[in-house]
Amino acid sequence: MAIEDYKPKFKLKKGDSAPNFLAINQNGDKIELKKIKSKWTILFFYPQDSTPTCTKEACNLRDHYEDLKSLDCSIFGISQDSESSHQKFISKNKLPYDLLVDSDNAIAISYDVYSKKKFMGIVYTGIHRTTYILDKNKKVHHIIYPVVSAVHHQQIIDLIAD
Repeated sequence: MAIEDYKPKFKLKKGDSAPNFLAINQNGDKIELKKIKSKWTILFFYPQDSTPTCTKEACNLRDHYEDLKSLDCSIFGISQDSESSHQKFISKNKLPYDLLVDSDNAIAISYDVYSKKKFMGIVYTGIHRTTYILDKNKKVHHIIYPVVSAVHHQQIIDLIAD
């Protein structure tokens, strides 16, 4: 198989309505996409709490949270980790935004970010680090793939400033 076979195949395109979802956050509160009221909704899908690259990405968004918030962005991290795992990840890294539980990967599947991956020669199915930027009407404004964890906030800012 070619490297392209291990990248996500995005069916959603710019201007498409984002799939609605109802998920619980780290505190067990229900979050429904269509009820989020902000100019921009940032959904960043990541493989696992407390892993090096995921922590780098989460902390980059934390460090620039006020910049993103000033642009009227609501930020949500999404992984298959549990509420308690999310609570620990938030507490350890002082994350100022919600992390959503996608234990069955239903949200990741609906956003085309759960598929075959290859890492160090091992093929498996998992979440591709991807960010969706949605506009106030919950339409896809942009899909960021690949994500550059160390400067992820700037990737977002550059795309909503266009």
